[in-house]
Amino acid sequence: MIAVALAPDIQAMQLVQSGIRLGTRVSEIDQGGSMDRSVLLPSGRLSIGKVFDFEAGHRLPGLPPGHKCSQQHGHSYQVEVILTAQALSGPGFVTDFGDLSPFKKFLDAELDHHNLHELLPFEPTSERLAQYLAGWFIQNIEPNIPGQLVTVRVRETQRSWARFDVEQR
Repeated sequence: MIAVALAPDIQAMQLVQSGIRLGTRVSEIDQGGSMDRSVLLPSGRLSIGKVFDFEAGHRLPGLPPGHKCSQQHGHSYQVEVILTAQALSGPGFVTDFGDLSPFKKFLDAELDHHNLHELLPFEPTSERLAQYLAGWFIQNIEPNIPGQLVTVRVRETQRSWARFDVEQR
């Protein structure tokens, strides 16, 4: 058993839910002797992230005709959402990863295997796509989960990405 001593500012509700009382400090005893593994948990925010993917084509007509991205091309997009919470809910989650499945359903139904420049009301750069997906997530997912979206990262390739950081609300 590994036990922890909790910082005073962690909410009492969390302590009761997890079965840990404020100030608890227990040591783990091993067969060969004693090892003190008690830890004082610092206060702060906890974060989780989940990566989703979809395939889509696009072009950026606002670029000069000779630019390679002005031509139709496609990407295997990866979209990472990062959520945070001051306190954990349930058994100790920022948000249950399963509660993010409506976001994957949206990506699959609305963006996967489509031409983004034909669907979206803006030139579908990774930057604008990250901001758009953050807005959709905040409006459609966030009201139903305990965590709060802080970042959306959109990758077009393994080496290039754009990130949108949501302003603190």
